[in-house]
Parts: sequence; structure tokens; C-alpha cells
Amino acid sequence: MEKVKGNILDIKLFTKLLVFVKPYNITFYGVLTSAILISLLSTLTPYLLKIVVDDYLLLKNYEGMRSIIMIMMVVLFLEVVFMYLFTYYANWLGQKVIKNLRVDVFQKILKFKMSFFDKNAVGRLVTRTVNDIETIASIFSQGLFMIIADILKMVTVLTVMIIINLELTLVVVSIFPFLIYATRVFQKSMKVAFEKVRREVANLNSFVQERISGVKIVQIFNREQLEINNFNDINIKHRDAWLRTVWINSIFFPLAEISTSICIGLLVWYGGFNNLNGENISLGTLFLFISMSGLLFRPLRQIADRFNTLQMGMVSTERIFKILEDDSEIKDNGKIEHTSFNGLIEFKNVKFSYVENQIVIDDISFKINPGETLAIVGPTGSGKSTIINLITKFYEIDSGKILIDGNNIDELKLDNIRNKVGVILQDVFMFADTIFNNITLFNKDISLEDVKKSAKDLEIHDFILSLPGGYNFNVSERGGALSSGQKQLLAFLRVLVNNPDILILDEATSSIDSYSEDLIKRATKKITKDKTSIIIAHRLSTVESADKIIYMENGKILEFGNHKELLNIDNGKFKKLYREQFIENELV
Repeated sequence: MEKVKGNILDIKLFTKLLVFVKPYNITFYGVLTSAILISLLSTLTPYLLKIVVDDYLLLKNYEGMRSIIMIMMVVLFLEVVFMYLFTYYANWLGQKVIKNLRVDVFQKILKFKMSFFDKNAVGRLVTRTVNDIETIASIFSQGLFMIIADILKMVTVLTVMIIINLELTLVVVSIFPFLIYATRVFQKSMKVAFEKVRREVANLNSFVQERISGVKIVQIFNREQLEINNFNDINIKHRDAWLRTVWINSIFFPLAEISTSICIGLLVWYGGFNNLNGENISLGTLFLFISMSGLLFRPLRQIADRFNTLQMGMVSTERIFKILEDDSEIKDNGKIEHTSFNGLIEFKNVKFSYVENQIVIDDISFKINPGETLAIVGPTGSGKSTIINLITKFYEIDSGKILIDGNNIDELKLDNIRNKVGVILQDVFMFADTIFNNITLFNKDISLEDVKKSAKDLEIHDFILSLPGGYNFNVSERGGALSSGQKQLLAFLRVLVNNPDILILDEATSSIDSYSEDLIKRATKKITKDKTSIIIAHRLSTVESADKIIYMENGKILEFGNHKELLNIDNGKFKKLYREQFIENELV
């Protein structure tokens, strides 16, 4: 389970966050200035009220009272203006910060190794990128600045109280120990409650994202009711986590209100008692202290809630910076960049494991000459697809070397590798967008005419035009509006328009109909012509024309040669697999 410290204000962590505030320093200091002015103006209003009561109202000096009332109106107007500026720009600053922070987090996530995504649920990452970053905005809008404003207001009010009447000030302050203790207990309880809320929100998002993505599996296996029950259990935990915060609030705030009422009662009692004993405490002073006790206790009550808001923001900040400071980013230290690759690929004693001490690729070596086609076959889990992940640097090898045109791939720029190596995966991913945008992926260097020309070369132009809107047809989320074969053909088109120097096909014909397979076979011949190609397939009929074939099991190369050579190996693994598939095809 993920753990965070969740300090109310971790100075080191907050300093990191202030880096994102730096471009808006003028606004930052403007908001702080507004907080100071608000604290002064809010204190000035009750003091002017004291003057009105003692010096004008009781003496029935209505002419002089007009001037003071005008001053009060000006003070109130200024207080409203600065409160508006404070509220608007505190929120403005928060939104500016999280906008830049969200871009940095998303950019960081896109550059992570695949191993990072193997260990982190997509729903949890969505929570980090959306919910947690949104919570950080509250540090500025409802947390830090509000706390500063409240503390300044309390200090100003206490100072004025002490100057005017020390005894009445002590009456007000006598309530403080109870309220401060209650606030501290409230703050600690809410810290635990809010951390649980954040965990349950992440669990809820992760569960919903996975079940919606895999809804077809849920329905095929008739698991709807089971998943509804599971969702209900998670939702109950989410509800209970929030109800815990509501329960804590429902205890604290009535106690705080009672404390305020008790304070006012004590002020009235003490003021009246002393007037009866001949001590002169003016009515205006009593009004002043009753008004100021509200100004004092209201921030003290709210400050606990502000601290919780700040604390939630700091918890989210810590989680966000865990992502920003994660070293799972793909290392791109390469300096060499080729305008094109000849296509010479070499594996030299390569070892790799997804999980430490669980070898997936075990000391393999092979060489593909420029323009050759290499087929890799073998049972599921033999390491075939892993080779693709290593060539494209989705993962980094444990030991050995992978060379392209004689250069270690670690010495090549990552963009150079990705631009010049085209990959067609078995599971074709399509975004909920048009066919044209899914093919070009918003590359402005690829025109519609380029796409149409390549589509005609692959013999799929007519198929695309048959769809409503043609190249502007929206394929829906994950390409749901297309068949597997249609998506596979579009994947070929996506690669062809980018004109890679090296081509990799991973199980490209394993789950499609015979008509689409014929089209894909013809498309394969066209796009692999004069290019170094690696083809991974279960159907051995698709690799007969390969220049070289590798047979793998358990991460090792057991057989290597062309189709004819492998069939001539007595008791050969490839030969056995080929015969089994030949018999299956005959039976069909």
C-alpha cells in the first residue's frame, strides 16, 4: 500500500511546489498583500463601530456620526474589493500552477518505461493526473493563503483587544485552551480520515477504469453481478471514508459554535458585573469585544478546516512529486542520429528479465543483415515479443549488446530509433478519432494525399471509402467500430506512411479472417520489400519465405536457419511444430 507522510506543511516539499509558482510571483505577492490588508480592514470596522456607539450614538451627536458612517462605508467597500482580489487571484494562481504541473506529470508519464506501467494501475495514474493535481489547487485557493489571512486577522484582533482592555481580552482568551485542544484533535483525526479518502478514491477509479476497459470479458463470462457486488463493496468503503470526515466535522463545528456563544455570554456577564461594581466599561467597548470575539473565533474554527485542506493538498503534492521524481523514465543518453538505417541488427549475449532473477531472454545472439527478413517462432512465453520490446527500447537489457548498423542502441537517440523502426502489434490500438488522425497521429508532415496513396498501395483505399465519411470516419474508442482485420490493415497503413527503415510485425495475422489475412500477406510483401524485417507469428505458413528463422523456447534460441534447413533437422522443434500445424490445416 502506498504510504505518504502527509505533513501539514512540509517545507521541503512546499519549496518544490513554489518552483511552479515562480512565473506568477507578482500575483503570489499580490495575494499575500491582499491578505494583510483584509486583516487590517476587518479589524477597523468594529473599532469604528465602538467610536459610533461611545462618542456619537450615546451622546446623540448625529451630525458627527454621519462622517464616521461614511468612513465605515469606505472601509467596507475596500474590504470587499480586496476580498474579491484575494479570492479571485488565489484561485487563478492555483489553476495556473496545476495546469503547468499537470502538463509536466503527463509528459513524465508518457516517457516512462513499460516496466513502470507493469507495476502501476492505469486508474491510479488517472487519479494522480486529475484528482490529486486538482487537490493541489486548493493549497492556494483554500489552504495556505486563507491560513495566512486568518492568522493575520487573529493577531491584529488580539493586539487591538489588548490595547483597549486587557481584562476583557483575558475573558475572551480563557476559551482558547479548550478550542485549541479541540482543533488539534480535529486536525489529527481529519488527517487520518483524508488519507483514507484519497486511497479509496484511487481504488474506486482504478476498479471502474479496468472493468469498463474489460467490459467484454465481464459480459462474456457472465460476471456482471459479481462485479456489481465488488463495486458495491469498494463503494461502501469509499462512502464510509467520506462519512468519517463528515462525522468528525459534525462534532467539531458545534463545539466551536458553543465556545463562541459561551465567550459572548462571559463578556456580557463580566461587563455588566463590573459596571454594577462601579468600573466603567463602555457600551461601545462591549460591542467591540463581542464583534471582535466573532472575528477571533471564526478564523480559529476555520483554521482547522484550512489545515485539513492544506494537508490534503500536501498529501497530493507528495504523490505527484513521487511521479515527477521517479527514475523509471527511459534513459535517452544517445548522441548518434542517422538520417536512415541500413538495417543491420545484432544481438550479442543479451540477457533480460522483467522481474529480477526471472530470466526471460537468456544469453541470445543473432544477426540480421540489411534487407533480410527474420522470422521468430516458438510457444507462448518463449520471449518472442520481448525481443521487440528490447529493440524499440521499451525495456532496457540486463546485459549484452543490441546493435543497429554497428551502433549500440544506447548510443542512438531514442527518437531516432522510434522514427526509423516501424512496429505492427497483434493488439492494434486505435484512439476515438478519425481514420486519418489515427493513421497520421497528428503528424503535420503527412498529408491526406500521402495517406490515400499508401492506402491504394495496400489495396485498402476502397475499404476506407466504403465507411461513412471515408477517412473522416470515427473509429470509436479503441477502434470498436472496426473488425480486428480492419484495424490490422490500418496498422499497416499507419506504419507505411511513416516509411520506417526497419519493420517489426508481431503476430500480425493471428486473429483475423482469411480474406483480411490474404490482404495482409500482400501488404506485408509490399512494406517489407528491401527493408530489414522481423516477423513474429504462430502461423508458420506466413514465415516460409523468411531469409532466416529463429525457434525459441524459454528465452533461448534452440534452432536457427531458413525454412528448408529447419525442416531438415531430425527431431527438430520447428519441424515438429510445422507438422502439427500442417495436420491441423488438413483437418480443417
